[in-house]
Amino acid sequence: MFDFFSWSHILILLTAALVIVGPKDLPRLMHMAGKWAGKARGMANEFRRSFDEMARTSELEELRKEIDALKRNNPVAELEAEIARPVEVPPDSPPDGESPAPRSGEFSITDSAPAEAPDLAKPEAATPP
Repeated sequence: MFDFFSWSHILILLTAALVIVGPKDLPRLMHMAGKWAGKARGMANEFRRSFDEMARTSELEELRKEIDALKRNNPVAELEAEIARPVEVPPDSPPDGESPAPRSGEFSITDSAPAEAPDLAKPEAATPP
């Protein structure tokens, strides 16, 4: 609070106040000075609160503008339209239900049961030559 006064300055002011005002009226003077300091501090706090409120209001206004801009340029609506659009089938694709012929290195997938694998643990009968 007394950043601009050193302790020696404060001591000189209190001594001068004691001599000028007198010891009888000094407590009343200090009480009045305390009230003034309290009022000044209250006004500074009120100013700070009003300044913070103005800053919050301007931030809210900026957020409202951003939300309005997002509503006008709704990117989600564009995505929904893209998802709802039917898939275009290339003209060279096979008709429904048929799979294309496998390319080199690919195997065709069938619905038939796999062939039974030979059991290597059993010795097979020797086949005549």
